[in-house]
Amino acid sequence: MRVSATDLRETAAPPSGVLIVGRYDGQPDYAVRRKAGAPSWLLLWTESGAGHVRQGGAGTVAGPGSLVLLAPGVHHTYRTAPDAEHWGLWWAHFLLRPGWEQRLRPYDLGSGCHVMPDVHPGARTGVAAALRQAHADSRWTGAGAPPRPVSATRRTVPASVATGPDAAALALGSVERALLLATSPSGVTGPGDARVRRAQALIDADPAAAHTVDSLAAAVALSPSRFAHLFAEETGSTPMRALREARLQHAACLLTGTELTVAQVAAASGFAGPFHFSHAFRGRYGSPPKEYRSAAG
Repeated sequence: MRVSATDLRETAAPPSGVLIVGRYDGQPDYAVRRKAGAPSWLLLWTESGAGHVRQGGAGTVAGPGSLVLLAPGVHHTYRTAPDAEHWGLWWAHFLLRPGWEQRLRPYDLGSGCHVMPDVHPGARTGVAAALRQAHADSRWTGAGAPPRPVSATRRTVPASVATGPDAAALALGSVERALLLATSPSGVTGPGDARVRRAQALIDADPAAAHTVDSLAAAVALSPSRFAHLFAEETGSTPMRALREARLQHAACLLTGTELTVAQVAAASGFAGPFHFSHAFRGRYGSPPKEYRSAAG
């Protein structure tokens, strides 16, 4: 049964400061309304079907490959689109760290409704993988490694709340990877070789992964030598330098936005150990990790 705007019931939102993530397969009667919006940011990533999203005076139809980000405190509604049989989407409530507003400004349709309507097909897998990783990170107990992400074929994934500060920090980093990928030059259609954009998207989506020239080349169906030459020609950097830069940027975000130890940040960013990480970080940012964190306040 379709739901009209006048029939929408008020839906509670998670409290501010809570990071919660899940996947839902909304049927034709799926609809949410919040008169005061949500107290935190809300991310909606559409994988299949379509949804209608409205916040304040702005609105959009979200189809596959569309990422919508709603700012807090503004009346919003979202539902399965009238002409769609379902709406398969990942969603996350989280607090946006300072500095992101400027990056998101070009996508603001008004009323805090930010839309990336057609993320490049080469980046979509990475966005979805980052959100599955956020779900896994949110379930981390702090001991050992986080749980493995759910299968990409799961249509419904129960919501998971990050209950500890370390789990919340890791999950937020994964959500930010999804945003970075969706808003980066490699995440949208543009000039340059699509295979290089795809490789850069894989790096951006999971900088801590054990990427190599061989693995990245295989992912874009090129020989390692041809891939390395093409990547350098397009970006002015080697693939491994691009990976190192992505890892250092990710580590800088974790240092300023979490309470993870330097060793934990090193491991979460793909470095072999804290000594190697500290040396590389100082070379990139001019100060060791602890001093960088202290200076950031």
